[in-house]
Amino acid sequence: MRVGILGAGAMALALGGGWAKAGHEVLVGARDQDQAGKAAESIGAGARAGTLREAAAFGDAVLLAVPAAAVAEVLEACGGALDGRTVIDCTNAFQPDAAAPGGVMAFVLSEEAVAEKVAALAPAAHVVKAFNLCAAEVWAASDARLFEGRRLAVPLCGDDPAALDLTAELAGDLGLHPVRAGGLNRARYLEATSVFVVSLWFAGHDARAMFPPLENTFAEAD
Repeated sequence: MRVGILGAGAMALALGGGWAKAGHEVLVGARDQDQAGKAAESIGAGARAGTLREAAAFGDAVLLAVPAAAVAEVLEACGGALDGRTVIDCTNAFQPDAAAPGGVMAFVLSEEAVAEKVAALAPAAHVVKAFNLCAAEVWAASDARLFEGRRLAVPLCGDDPAALDLTAELAGDLGLHPVRAGGLNRARYLEATSVFVVSLWFAGHDARAMFPPLENTFAEAD
């Protein structure tokens, strides 16, 4: 599969590196061409660098891995190159740490629905929210995606079945378990979950311990 990556930061390197190793063609685009080149070199496995528009036009799937504040500028630079393509949004609009003087338990989001914003700015693209719950180091650690015998799950929120299939395939190629978690209107809950859980982790709490395994939930559909 051809994967375009918008951004050259830690998430781009972690996910792009995994996909390149899995045999996918990767092209990294960034606002800074030097950074795009360095990212492609770091990813290796034949990854190439280009402009944002080139990366958008290249991918069967396109990963949006930029700060939330840069989303509008980056999507504008792509023009219509994203039309008809699967856009995987892994962004979180975390407020800077300085915005939480009460400490990590006061972390908040600067905006509540980045994925919906992406869909509004690129209305002809098929947006899927995914890979936003964990830090880049988790996605990069291929030997740490199995916990208590269970593969790390990746919730996917999106409205287009083919785009969800494509994203699920890419998650599986990283040794992850894709979970279809509803339409794009539910992506805002994934974003809220990220800031809530990350604050617990930074405070030293084991968020995983708050949730029993499925067989012990005693949940029944109403």
